[in-house]
Amino acid sequence: MSTIAAALAEAQLPASATARLDAEILLSHVLGKTRSYLRTWPEKTLDGAQALAFERLIERRREGEPIAYLIGHQGFWTLDLEVAPDTLIPRPDTELLVETALSLRPDTPGKVLDLGTGTGAIALALAVERRHWQLTGVDRMPGAVSLAERNRCQHAVKNARFLCSDWFSALAGERFELIVSNPPYIAKDDHHLDEGDVRYEPRSALVAGDDGLDDIRLIVGQAPAYLQPGGWLLLEHGFDQAEDVAALLVAQGFQQISSRRDLAGHPRITLGSYPL
Repeated sequence: MSTIAAALAEAQLPASATARLDAEILLSHVLGKTRSYLRTWPEKTLDGAQALAFERLIERRREGEPIAYLIGHQGFWTLDLEVAPDTLIPRPDTELLVETALSLRPDTPGKVLDLGTGTGAIALALAVERRHWQLTGVDRMPGAVSLAERNRCQHAVKNARFLCSDWFSALAGERFELIVSNPPYIAKDDHHLDEGDVRYEPRSALVAGDDGLDDIRLIVGQAPAYLQPGGWLLLEHGFDQAEDVAALLVAQGFQQISSRRDLAGHPRITLGSYPL
């Protein structure tokens, strides 16, 4: 039988900066142990079932399947969230959306909407930081809504709810102090769709028309009817879309428009307030 050290050494993954990390995460998942355990007990042996399960995960990773889908969860903000192939994998860049939203309002009562919630990552991160906010997360996919609700229950978040809604369709008569969204923003012919982890993620959560702005146009056009006077709309977008998104906000009458840069220095979040 193979030891932990041997299993990691024999794991055949494409050469990359994360190959060893990927193997350790997958083996930790199989064993139900931490990565520090692997380093502390490299001589521990794997039984047959563990060795087979690890080999199968390595093979799937070799084919390009994302680590988060293989182990069924992903860290975001302070939360560990269940993920599934019918939702996007939460990414570190999207934490900028959370940071920006938190900077706009104190922990006083208010309603906040997360459009296209997916795993519920943004809504739940905001809810745990602002216990007096009431978060609503919506998604048009019932599977995503169920997943977000499981994540809410897992973290015992009381000030969030999740609804099935095609953008604003189920929210008639409601108004919010903040609306946040990480919508689809990739053009349908973008070559990145055939590269890396996104090959396995749902196209409906990635692609938005010829220029990637179809869903952002819809959100910007409809948001004023659902914002409180002086409320804010915050949108994540592609690295080269900030000017276009800002122009859409200007055309719709938003004010105080600005952008925030992601970890790579690209403008990734654009926001504006709707006048009083």
